[in-house]
Amino acid sequence: MSTEEKSAAPRSLAEALRVRDDVSLAALLRSRPDLITPVPTDLTQLAARAGTRASVVRALERLDRFTLQTAEALAVAPDPATYGELLALMGGDEEDPAVAAALPRAAALLREQALVWGADDRLRLVRTARELLAPSPQHPSPTGLGPTVREATAGMSPGRIQEILGAVGLPSTHDSVSAVSALGALFADRRRMAALLAELPEESREVLDRLVWGPPYGQVTHDPAAHLRALLDRGLLLPTAPGTVVLPREVALHLRAGRAHRAPEPVPPPVEAAAAHRPQVVDATAAGQALAALATVDELLKEWDEGGPTVLRAGGLSVRDLKRTAVALDVPEPVAAFWVELAYGAGLIASDGEAEERYAATPAYDEWRELPPAERWARLAGTWLTATRTPGVVGGRDAKDRTLSALGPNLDRSAAPEVRHRVLALLAGLPEGASPVEESLLARLRWERPLRGPQREQRDHREPGKARDDDLRSRIARWTLSEAELLGVTGRGALAAPGRALIGAPEAPRPAAQEETGEPEGPGDKLPVHHHRTPPVAAPPTPAERAAATATAARLLAPLFPEPLDHVLLQADLTAVAPGPLERELADVLGVLADVESRGGATVYRFTPGSVRRALDAGRSAADLHAFLARHSRTPVPQPLTYLIDDVARRHGRLRVGAASAYVRCDDDATLDEILADKRAAGLGLRRLAPTVLAAQADPAALLDGLRAIGFAPAAESAAGDVLIARADSHRTPPRAAPEPVPDGPPAPDDTLLAAAIRAVRAGDLASTTPRKPGPGSGEDGAPGGTLPRTGAAETLATMQAAVLTGEALWIGYVNAEGAASQRVIAPIRVEGGFVTAYDHTADEVRTYPLHRITGVAELADDAG
Repeated sequence: MSTEEKSAAPRSLAEALRVRDDVSLAALLRSRPDLITPVPTDLTQLAARAGTRASVVRALERLDRFTLQTAEALAVAPDPATYGELLALMGGDEEDPAVAAALPRAAALLREQALVWGADDRLRLVRTARELLAPSPQHPSPTGLGPTVREATAGMSPGRIQEILGAVGLPSTHDSVSAVSALGALFADRRRMAALLAELPEESREVLDRLVWGPPYGQVTHDPAAHLRALLDRGLLLPTAPGTVVLPREVALHLRAGRAHRAPEPVPPPVEAAAAHRPQVVDATAAGQALAALATVDELLKEWDEGGPTVLRAGGLSVRDLKRTAVALDVPEPVAAFWVELAYGAGLIASDGEAEERYAATPAYDEWRELPPAERWARLAGTWLTATRTPGVVGGRDAKDRTLSALGPNLDRSAAPEVRHRVLALLAGLPEGASPVEESLLARLRWERPLRGPQREQRDHREPGKARDDDLRSRIARWTLSEAELLGVTGRGALAAPGRALIGAPEAPRPAAQEETGEPEGPGDKLPVHHHRTPPVAAPPTPAERAAATATAARLLAPLFPEPLDHVLLQADLTAVAPGPLERELADVLGVLADVESRGGATVYRFTPGSVRRALDAGRSAADLHAFLARHSRTPVPQPLTYLIDDVARRHGRLRVGAASAYVRCDDDATLDEILADKRAAGLGLRRLAPTVLAAQADPAALLDGLRAIGFAPAAESAAGDVLIARADSHRTPPRAAPEPVPDGPPAPDDTLLAAAIRAVRAGDLASTTPRKPGPGSGEDGAPGGTLPRTGAAETLATMQAAVLTGEALWIGYVNAEGAASQRVIAPIRVEGGFVTAYDHTADEVRTYPLHRITGVAELADDAG
């Protein structure tokens, strides 16, 4: 390197950032948004913030596996290292061509994210990253390498070091530093190391083989065996503590053929296709699932219309209430938790906030029901895609060993939206209609965001392919696949067209031959190719992009939904079959008049005395029900159903229950005699007040339930004696906002914020680095002696007035009204009335400053840019 090149080489990360252009700085701030929260004053502060432990850890956790392996290799390389040394560590002596091809991208990414700086001949890993990734006894390196010879011999006596030199055939030296250097040079020499290892017995080489890929530490007794003594005498194992030895890094690298990693992974693993389905079949299956999802959410909300389960003191549903909800929806409990959380996330249910707090439908539910089916689905799917609440963790334990309950606290997992979006993006990269091999998809996700901490260390020390998959991201990915199928985002495991639009992926072209042929499809149609189509990791979409994608998904789904039906098929066994989705009014009335017995392609409703009584309680008369069924049935109304309605209607309302504590009145005193004689009514505390009136100790609601359990059909009445009509939508919470997702760190800045931040940082850097003329209190080089320039009021005024005449720029210290001090570069335009009007280079605009707030002024050096 020439003298000019050496002088131009950056000496710090701040200097390396200073020579970047705006596009490069924007890429850095976009990938690490925590660096501009708040906006740093100059590039020196930006560099300092980029080297903090929290920021570096966050940046490392977002690297893909090969880029992280590159950073780990730099952590065990000399500081600074050349690109050639880095390539040797990553590719080994054989120089793996795949590693050589991928390494420039990894190095460029580390540079872009300010984790590495310097030219190719002087690559430096940020000091904090080196401390995190370099090997130590407390924190072994993921590479499995140990300390260097110099580090391992730091506390060794000079005499012992000279003994090791003699054992390996090197001449003695006059000091320990040169002795350690000679020993390290020997271990790094491939030819001489091969000769040294050839002299060892087989047992000694087996010990080295066990330590070579890590962990590099081992235990020895105070009197080691001969094969261990041969390693200790030659410095191939060095003591680090009593009874503990370590394999030096240089020895391990020789045994590894120069590789820092056992299995570099320069290429992401492909997502394999398990089965092929025709896209039309996938879309139709997904549309059916979407209809079922809408029906399930609707059923859940109807179940809770009159007030759902009570809210636990700590928040959320009790285990018992979740079980009851699962039984009502006829789904397993984890699936019930998913539907409950989805409705909650969409703002359709919330707690009512009353004294005895319960969950209930919100006013937003009524608005949601008025939307077309495709738009209702799109709202649910959009909520699911961006929600941080993760139903899959329900039933687990939190940090305080408390059970995590549905709708309760501590269910947010900030990584969930990113993982869901990425899983769907990987599905979109497969050939259209293809479902993935789950393990290959999880392997791809682990490559893109490798594990950190103990799990990563355990994985890297195993054989390739033995990775653990119980980390949170893998579990979220598994839940995403099952939830997407439940919701209708996928069909038969493949991404459907509405799901593709939901993530903003371009619509895949469909060959004409594929649309016209009726070839059978099935799980046996393997797709071994097209794996390279997996798209790269993209930035998260903006709210406007999400809204547009949701609208597109609804537009694509609408034609896949069948037209709602205005009829059902009544059967003699007191059931009605709806062969498809029903019109809104028909579904509402039928949902009150009958109970849902089964769902699927066709919904089966069953008429019971209780369901008919429910319709009568809602204000319908027997004649209304007969007319309704006759109007909407494609088959004649069966006689048993007619008898059932007439029988329940004849007895409905003969008994009247009101508030006294409660009372029962009936014009037929024989009916009251029958109630009093029934032993099952003993718990109600009934006594006769008059021939047609009974008083009860129970409240009206309990009295109604008790009489209905006996087999009667009482009706509730008001204080005026009118029958009370119970409507299904009688209870709503006050307006409630849907829960906000918990962000995974600072949000990604938009282009406007980036441009403003870069302008402010560059202006602040100009103010802090512009050369100044020497003045009072400054050094010989023109640098200020203090943080801000200090001059008297008269000198400040005179310098300002002179600058107005000459048009020169000045450096000033300024204290604002809040007492915050700053330094600025200004070009004075006018000085009058105790104020100076100037073009502020720091703010890039014309501003006016009170002279009494300017602490001092200094002229810029003649050669200042």
